[in-house]
Amino acid sequence: MASLPGAHGVFVLLLTIVALYLFTRDRLPLEASGLTILIVLLIVFELFPYEADGVRLVPTSFLSGFGHEALITICALMIIGTGLEVTGALQPLAAGLAKAWNAKPKLASLATLAISGILSAFLNNTPIVVMLLPMLVGVALRNKLAPSSLLMPVGFATLVGGMATTIGTSTNLLVVAIAADLGLEPFEMFDFTVPVLLVGSIGVLYLWLVAPRLLPEREQPLSDRAPRVFNAMLHINDASKACGLNFAECLSLTSNEMRVDRIERGEGLAVTKLPSVTIGAGDRLAVRDTPERLKEFEKQLGAKLYSETGLEDIADASAAAEQQFLAEIVVTRGSLLHRGTLTSTRFAQRTGLIPLALHRAREAGSEEISGNIETTRLRAGDVVLVQGTRAQLESLKGSGTALVLDGTTDLPTTHRANRALAIMS
Repeated sequence: MASLPGAHGVFVLLLTIVALYLFTRDRLPLEASGLTILIVLLIVFELFPYEADGVRLVPTSFLSGFGHEALITICALMIIGTGLEVTGALQPLAAGLAKAWNAKPKLASLATLAISGILSAFLNNTPIVVMLLPMLVGVALRNKLAPSSLLMPVGFATLVGGMATTIGTSTNLLVVAIAADLGLEPFEMFDFTVPVLLVGSIGVLYLWLVAPRLLPEREQPLSDRAPRVFNAMLHINDASKACGLNFAECLSLTSNEMRVDRIERGEGLAVTKLPSVTIGAGDRLAVRDTPERLKEFEKQLGAKLYSETGLEDIADASAAAEQQFLAEIVVTRGSLLHRGTLTSTRFAQRTGLIPLALHRAREAGSEEISGNIETTRLRAGDVVLVQGTRAQLESLKGSGTALVLDGTTDLPTTHRANRALAIMS
């Protein structure tokens, strides 16, 4: 009969539960959660030593795993995969699949599954899914299909393909390395390939022909093509048409279609939205609407969607209207903007783009956007509406530091793409 775990074993189990809970908290970074758990583990085993068969467990042995060759290999593959993702090295392949989807969707579906599986045998599946995600979602929207009917089979295909080699998945790498540490005969890279080909080919056919029919039809938020509603600030200056008018007259300039959440004056002073309140230079109107209507309100009021203060060093900030474009930038985990603000990251100065508005999806527990968007702390999933020239947008796309959703041109491959492919090979 197996013995019950001792005090140290119970503590580790409880600490594991705490770790899983912390990993589900979006407000707490995963890095902070992991580091906290590790520190607690080291402190407890230092203060309350654990001995087995007269041998004391040294707490620093918990850190030895960071130097394990399997973990180093996993990190190296993730770095290479991220390099392929941000340089756009795989975008020509995605573009070719997109054309195939337009011509022969059924065969393109099989090709997508097969290519995803093959690539996953040598790459982390994350960059593969990231590469195919925009294309597959677009195909689903154009053909009025549930995105899950395309995305889930591709996701499973990458898992099947990852089992074909010893480097295909993190689990494979760890198991192979641990088996070698235990003295077992080491596995070669392609020892798993033949059985995976036999079973995986059947699995791919199942994912191609059967799985999409079994998945339930879900009405996805992505199927709503209505433009996003953004929070923005209209800055009134001396030359604005609204300067000197009362609030009611200001609304009449927009045919009373502009929705104003609040009026700010000076350093964050809120002014009551009375019809008789006079709008003066320096006032800011907090509004919410679609990008097109925000630009329309800007023109009708003669205001600016951005503060001219601090933009003196931005090239092309006052370029002609016909040279300016609107684009939407998604804040992703690990990006420059994640958990920062537009001001602290010097986004405008770095990119030359002018942030105009901010969209945040309404979720349970999500914080409402209040105050100036430039000082709002951004989180993953936020969408920033920016204005700039085509060259500035292309430069941001090419840098690989942000996900741009303007849809005016295809995402370009950068000059580092060939270098990323060479490193992978």
